[in-house]
Amino acid sequence: MPSDVVVLKRQLGLWSCVGMVIGPIIGSGIFISPKGILQNTGGSVGWALMIWTACGVMSMLGALCMAELSTTFPRSGGDFMYIMIGFNKMLAFLRVFTFVAIVRPASAAVVSMTMGNYLLAVFRDDCCMTDETGEIVVKLLAACMLCVIFALNVYSVPTTYRLQVVLSAAKVLGLVLIIFLGFIRICQGHTSNFENAFKSDNLDIGNIPLAFYSGLFAYAGWHFLPQVTEEVERPSRNIPLAIIISMTIVTIIYILANVAYFTVLSPEELLTSKAVASDFALPMLGSWSWIIQICVALSCIGSTNGVIFAASRVIYSASREGMLPEFLSMIHIRWLSPLPAAALLLPLCLMMLSGDNVYTLINYMSVSRWIFLAISVAVIPYYRWKYPDLHRPFKVPLIVPILFIFLSIFIVVMSFFKDPLACGIGLLISIIGIPLYIVCVVWFWREKPVWFLKLMGKVTLFMQKLMFVIHQEEEEKTFLIISDIK
Repeated sequence: MPSDVVVLKRQLGLWSCVGMVIGPIIGSGIFISPKGILQNTGGSVGWALMIWTACGVMSMLGALCMAELSTTFPRSGGDFMYIMIGFNKMLAFLRVFTFVAIVRPASAAVVSMTMGNYLLAVFRDDCCMTDETGEIVVKLLAACMLCVIFALNVYSVPTTYRLQVVLSAAKVLGLVLIIFLGFIRICQGHTSNFENAFKSDNLDIGNIPLAFYSGLFAYAGWHFLPQVTEEVERPSRNIPLAIIISMTIVTIIYILANVAYFTVLSPEELLTSKAVASDFALPMLGSWSWIIQICVALSCIGSTNGVIFAASRVIYSASREGMLPEFLSMIHIRWLSPLPAAALLLPLCLMMLSGDNVYTLINYMSVSRWIFLAISVAVIPYYRWKYPDLHRPFKVPLIVPILFIFLSIFIVVMSFFKDPLACGIGLLISIIGIPLYIVCVVWFWREKPVWFLKLMGKVTLFMQKLMFVIHQEEEEKTFLIISDIK
């Protein structure tokens, strides 16, 4: 392909892909979720570790399913694209609506605020500030980080994924340090918290799905790599291999990190902890505990970077399919990045920072997220039956998607049983997208009034001049398989 062609280039090799999986996954979750899992397993160390393992296995199953879908349909967009290809546009629109409007901006805001909290903790002892002032400083730090990451994402794609690899390595090393310190504690005989590990006086089976949600939040991000398929070198090889390597590393590190936590913190201490990593590091490293806090901050930066990189490609793909305004499917003529798509995310993320209900929104949308993931994975058995001869460079055993769908449905049903109000609100937010789809896609985008055509033409031309963006000039022939099989 000529170097002067304006197109999203394939620049992600194997280890860049590994970074794009590990980076978004290892964010704030491993430092937040231990408390949620332990609380919902009745304070049982053994059951908590079992949930961490089960969440890792379930995430691996889902990630392998996404690997098959991304190599069978080699277009960016992830689960949004697979739902549209396998079923219908309205379901795909609902997915991208909740994804763009709430899920990704809220997640980026939460992780960036976690970064601000840990950075502030490094210097707070030397500063005189009230809790209210500290909250403002945290949000300002989070906003600055988001602006810098957005600028980097649109200015240089190669620098973005190289930074992702570096940050992924840094966060893994930080967790390896925690594991190493935990291993020392075990060698010293600090194993009292593992005695009678499965004993619990208040274990409620109905809370197990809530424990799964906490664990799956920590593993969230395994479906991000297929969202950038068009920028992966040799995707039929690198995507499955990167997913297998990454998910194996993450699952092992998460389990061992939790074992390390319990060598220092009792279940009661962990349940009352507001910053698990800091409370673990203080007795182990003393005045050097800031090292762990810096590692957590870097972990959050890497996670946010991966979220923004992948989310902008979903917006780009949705616009290319006619579900969002046309200019969002354009790329910068020199930087070769989806500048308009990324620019849409920035104000949404900053708006989430200004609100106080970001965590509540994420809880509401958890059920919808798992419903859409189950629907996208259902494309695998459906297409195995409908198109048995379709070329699949990577193929998982049929039991894998079936098991993942069953587990997803089980978690959703149990969640409705345990907290019907929160689940209902989440579904209601998703359903709001139906009238938007009818008005913005079915009516305006197909039967466009003349005045609307002129208006959108002027808006598109203005945005092109403002951002120096045009449509991608060349698309690969492999994309034609989608229209061929329909």
